Amino acid sequence: LREFATRLREFLPGEITIARVAGDVFAIAHAGVGDFVDIAQPLVEKILGACEPVIKVEGQEVRVYVKLGIAVFPGDGVNADTLFKNAEAALKKAKKSIEASVYYSPEMNAWVSESLALRNKLRRAIDEERFVLYFQPIHEIGSERICGAEALVRWNDPETGLVPQMQFIPLLEETGMILELGRWVLEKAIALHARWEKEGLNPPRISVNVSAIQLRHKGFINDVANAVDKGSGVGLDLEITESVMMEDVERNTTKLRSIRDMGLEIAIDDFGTGYSSLSYLAKLPINTLKIDRAFIMNLADNPNDMTLVSTIISLAHSLNLKVVAEGVETEGQSNLLKL
Repeated sequence: LREFATRLREFLPGEITIARVAGDVFAIAHAGVGDFVDIAQPLVEKILGACEPVIKVEGQEVRVYVKLGIAVFPGDGVNADTLFKNAEAALKKAKKSIEASVYYSPEMNAWVSESLALRNKLRRAIDEERFVLYFQPIHEIGSERICGAEALVRWNDPETGLVPQMQFIPLLEETGMILELGRWVLEKAIALHARWEKEGLNPPRISVNVSAIQLRHKGFINDVANAVDKGSGVGLDLEITESVMMEDVERNTTKLRSIRDMGLEIAIDDFGTGYSSLSYLAKLPINTLKIDRAFIMNLADNPNDMTLVSTIISLAHSLNLKVVAEGVETEGQSNLLKL
């Protein structure tokens, strides 16, 4: 019991309350859980992880098995007493079932089961490389030639077919699997560009989106360097959203300089939706500003959007930056951008 309690404290964040309430029963309370998948479910996994490896007591190995009953505010109770009682009721169900953890709410159990099934499915998809890259062309205003392409990842699910990235990228980010997929996308994009060059196709540069989790990761620069090393030359740009870039400007600037030194170019994605400081913008090692499609959609009908887009274009040109407008779908939008 003492060893298990020690492990719980080591495995769980300091703001969590842990108490032994009876015999071999422990109660754990965590306030401000917020998004369930992002915080509560990983918390359950950490508690289960406290049982591995086996616990040694006076030289003897003791294998501990844990059952969890879980109640979540406010659906399972709006005060501590109700939550505790409902967690106990869920624990009784868990002890009678083959599941390690059971939620008081049947709906929550079904939702968690579906979420875990999707996680496992994505895990297999990464291991089996069931992802493909689609390329969205970037046209040069005036000449209409294709001057670039944005790599968009799709999940080629054998059961449902191609799955758009917004249906699975958030879950990959929550679980950290985005790091593995991100490495694969970088390597695949560079490998494809190198192959097209070898075939004499004169391919345009390819841009790849970088998530906040990737940029924060300490091994990100190495991931980019390894991908570049595997390709014969570089025809790659990285896209980083404005809000992510501004999270830690100094550190991110250092990382981007290292990436620029490898021969890659940097674009600030969704520009105009964040809160960039113009003083920082002039110092960032970037090549391109991408105007968010939200400003392009109503360009012909909203004079304010037209003013904002014109201002962003003028700002970029004054800083010797290229500009990409996202989501241009009509000839009218294209003509307005030429003005």
